[in-house]
Amino acid sequence: MSYKKFEEYNIKTIEGIKNNYDAIIKKLGEDPTREGLSKTPERAAKAMQFLTQGYEQDPANILKGAMFKEDYGDMVIVKDIELYSLCEHHILPFFGKAHIAYIPNGHIVGLSKIPRIVDVFARRLQVQERLTHDILECINDTLKPKGVAVVIEASHMCMMMRGVQKQNSTTTTSGFRGQFQKIETRNEFLKLISSNLS
Repeated sequence: MSYKKFEEYNIKTIEGIKNNYDAIIKKLGEDPTREGLSKTPERAAKAMQFLTQGYEQDPANILKGAMFKEDYGDMVIVKDIELYSLCEHHILPFFGKAHIAYIPNGHIVGLSKIPRIVDVFARRLQVQERLTHDILECINDTLKPKGVAVVIEASHMCMMMRGVQKQNSTTTTSGFRGQFQKIETRNEFLKLISSNLS
């Protein structure tokens, strides 16, 4: 049996966005009825709804659905989490990696949920600074750990394709709560995310 993936869309929302893309294409001087563009407004509308699906998801409930009591009090790190988001200033992509750690305080969370939290917040119109803060505060408020750390490294198409057009620049943002505000704990985390363990 072959695996088929189904994507669900709000038809009313798709229709409204599709009409707007049709108007944009016309304003750009193109013909939205020509063969190569005839289905573009609908495709773009579906892509936009997919890329902003984080508005329909509750990240705290995702974490709560996979919390387990566990007597483990050392650092847990999930690093190199791929992320893709849309800059709210130009609606152009930015992409990179997130590195997240927490120190449990009676509860751990299923490891797959941490990348899911990244996706929920990334799949919204964002700025990297808020994305970092949103992930940090969600984990801190929901798990109530002894500490949380988030570092995001990303490249922004609004800097690469337009404006200053700098192709090799990256932006790093970070946030720390609890025990990660202690310099020794923070340094341990930063050392571990920058090393290649084998």
